[in-house]
Amino acid sequence: MFSIFAIVALASLIVLSSLATFQYPARAQSQQQKLAMLKTQDHSLNILFKRVENSVVQVTRKIPTLNLQNPQSGNATALGSGIVYDTKGHIITNNHVVGTAKIVDVTFIDGNRYTANVVGTDIYNDLAVLKITGNLTKPVTPLQLGNSSALEVGDQVIAIGNPFGLDDTMTTGIVSQKGRLLPDTSSGFSIPDVIQTDALIDPGNSGGPLLNMQGQVVGINTAAVISDKGGFSGIGLAISSNTAKRIVPILIEKGNYTHPYLGLTAATLTSDLSGSVSGLKPNFQGILVDSIVKGGAVDKAGLHGSTTDQYGNKHGGDIITAVDSLQVKRMEDLISYVEEHKSVGDKIVLSVYRTGQTLNLQAVLQQRPSPLPYLKSPSVPMPP
Repeated sequence: MFSIFAIVALASLIVLSSLATFQYPARAQSQQQKLAMLKTQDHSLNILFKRVENSVVQVTRKIPTLNLQNPQSGNATALGSGIVYDTKGHIITNNHVVGTAKIVDVTFIDGNRYTANVVGTDIYNDLAVLKITGNLTKPVTPLQLGNSSALEVGDQVIAIGNPFGLDDTMTTGIVSQKGRLLPDTSSGFSIPDVIQTDALIDPGNSGGPLLNMQGQVVGINTAAVISDKGGFSGIGLAISSNTAKRIVPILIEKGNYTHPYLGLTAATLTSDLSGSVSGLKPNFQGILVDSIVKGGAVDKAGLHGSTTDQYGNKHGGDIITAVDSLQVKRMEDLISYVEEHKSVGDKIVLSVYRTGQTLNLQAVLQQRPSPLPYLKSPSVPMPP
């Protein structure tokens, strides 16, 4: 279980200025170059969309409805998007798009509609894999999963999906930041290594691709932060392609993915939290342990959580400063390392600060417990 990161909204100030009636030659040339670049960019986007549009599908899930006045009223539907993963008919989408369904429909841009089985789901990373049943009327073209670690802030990206059922919609934006945590307040776990983008992501985009300018999938669109007025806030979130590359093959093979588990709640050490730990140097960095699951991996390793004295004052627990000799400054660092590089049963060494001393404690990673029965899909800020 992990803490939730805060998203701070920044207000933008747009300054409009009138065009001058006279331009120096150098400035005029600069404007011409900019216009040429924009035309080239628009042409590139057009070519890119045409290259990938046949590999993005609409995913339709039927939702049973209970109408006592009209029992024959039928089903409602939920719409999402999906990505062709291979020539065998496997489709990547979000877990919250399929929900508890075992069978869904997928529709290609040419209108061809197929039934697909849900062959694997990972509630904790909001990923699901579908498999088209029956014979395809024509070969499908998979999209390549790129290297999301190669992304840089400011890189241009493209989101394609079916917002509000409007099929094959493309929006553009940039990578606003990498390595975000997407919290799931229902299960208490967070998805690491999430990409933040300002490309418009609306309901129905879930499960669709976030592409780089080479047409490679660098993320799977999964959520958006909604503004106070109910509109898009400029913050879209996508599961990284490197996460998908690690998990999707296992979902195809086994139907589920086993996550390693530390068994603690903790938070990035801030100036506010540091006040609960005595003797800390200014600007001390690390992860402050709050509570520990009895019998869990870090409990058996000997880590200490926070305590409360007889006067009701809370005292912070151990501060994790490194894992396997790699410095960790934020909660994101620890979660990403364990998720991306470790498996159940692996041993890790946690360096912790306790009462002026640094201890190296070895923990054996356990299997993350199954969610409660009613937690069928993660609670994300946007419906499918």
